[in-house]
Amino acid sequence: MISTWVFPMSDMRGERLQVMLSPEELTTIDDFRFRHRMPTRAAAVRELLKLGLAALATNGGGMKSSSYGVFNRGPDGHMQGGSEPEPAG
Repeated sequence: MISTWVFPMSDMRGERLQVMLSPEELTTIDDFRFRHRMPTRAAAVRELLKLGLAALATNGGGMKSSSYGVFNRGPDGHMQGGSEPEPAG
């Protein structure tokens, strides 16, 4: 179940965060967004951040920095274990 944190309207978003994503990461976010009927990618990203932070607070010990990617990547930053992903069509 998706959490529903309610913030007062006076809590305006004053900061912009720009993130570069791979096509696979963007597809994962879009899949999450549509599966949970979220209005925007930004709403999906905010919810995923909340879920991740909540999980980290309860079970985040022992993580390595290399564990924070969405997909398994090798030491040079490329996908491991196979062929390149097919372009979305």
